Amino acid sequence: MKFELWYLVMGALLVAIALVSSVVKRLPLTTTMLYLGVGILLGPMVAGVAKVDPFEDVGWLERVAEFGVLVSLFTAGLKLRVPLRFKEWSVPLRLAFLSMVLTVGMVTMAGVWWLGLPLGAAVLLGAILAPTDPVLASEVQLESAADRDRLRFSLTGEASLNDGTAFPFVMLGLGLLGLHELGDGGWKWIAVDVLWSVIGGLGIGAILGAGVGQLVLYFRQKHRESFGLDEFLTLGLIGLSYGLALLAHTYGFLAVFAAGLALRHVERKHTGDEPPDVVAIAALGKKEEIATHPKKSAAYLAEAVLGFNEQIERILEVALVLIVGLMLAPAFLDLNHLLFVPFLLLVVRPLSVWLGLLGCRVEREQRLMLSWFGIRGIGSLFYLFFIIRKEVPAEIASNLLSVTLWCIATSVVVHGISVTSLMKWYRSRVRYDDEKGSRRKLAPAHSGR
Repeated sequence: MKFELWYLVMGALLVAIALVSSVVKRLPLTTTMLYLGVGILLGPMVAGVAKVDPFEDVGWLERVAEFGVLVSLFTAGLKLRVPLRFKEWSVPLRLAFLSMVLTVGMVTMAGVWWLGLPLGAAVLLGAILAPTDPVLASEVQLESAADRDRLRFSLTGEASLNDGTAFPFVMLGLGLLGLHELGDGGWKWIAVDVLWSVIGGLGIGAILGAGVGQLVLYFRQKHRESFGLDEFLTLGLIGLSYGLALLAHTYGFLAVFAAGLALRHVERKHTGDEPPDVVAIAALGKKEEIATHPKKSAAYLAEAVLGFNEQIERILEVALVLIVGLMLAPAFLDLNHLLFVPFLLLVVRPLSVWLGLLGCRVEREQRLMLSWFGIRGIGSLFYLFFIIRKEVPAEIASNLLSVTLWCIATSVVVHGISVTSLMKWYRSRVRYDDEKGSRRKLAPAHSGR
């Protein structure tokens, strides 16, 4: 696809969405579905006027998807304004580790026995499809740092963590195909690809996020310097965290998420449970005053960075979902691959959630919603391109590409159609105390209370 056409399509799509976004909100669909639909209409499935070749263009496709995941993870970390205690984090941690491992295992078995893939390729398919998405699921993710909804928190936390925790299985699959060194008995995979890469990535991101946050606040509060250009700070911290993590042979996705989480923790440490409404104050033209205020500067820093990230995230979402539609082609209409999609969404996801949350106190309504909203998206797209670039055999790459694209496309549509009605049902059944975050069931409508 020529870049001239990219400019034309992206420009027209962005203008159109800006004009009709308020209308879309009243309909049982999402803007993400519109992006996908435009891609399918222009791509080989319908008109054939535009096409993206995932093999020839894999270099720049991987970088775009990579940047999309990085921005979304940093954004999610900034939204998770919750104390770093296991009690609050138990559900997303179980989903991101236990349920993710169960997903990889079930997809691997199905890949070998059903799709006829070699074991290494089946593990790769499991690793590609295990991460849930922190971007395309905006309607069920945390809306802001002030959002206290436990369902949204659990889905956001899970999607932020499993984009990194699935990486060891990518390396395992590549190792089983002879494309990565696992060590005798798998010792190198366990020691480096699992333990060091996960722990090191989280540690690097946490140190950089907290350190940069404290340094900026010190200059602003003590010397009234280093305010403004929060966009530079955002991109700089993402780049520092990701670059250092990769140089240290750890997982950069986890480092970037941890950096965002640490920056938010610095803000919470300075402002307490209830941050001041700095956005409203800044809108009055008092940005410099609030950016250097001893008690408000931390909240302003976090919210300014978050606001910039969210804007980039929306633009990248348009490009990446459009790419999915443009890559779909009649050649990928394989019956086994199409049937694999409902297996993933209706069997693997619910089963992995229920098993992963055994013994954990989760209300029935929340468990049901978690079982359905395992949205696949940009994280899976990045892993797909990463694996193709590792020069896996062409037949394996084609099979992985077909299954992944149909899973993402179907997830965008079915989750997009169902999200409004299901979230309305959920809110009618459950509500939260805004101050304490405690869960309370609403009285039945006929009770008169």
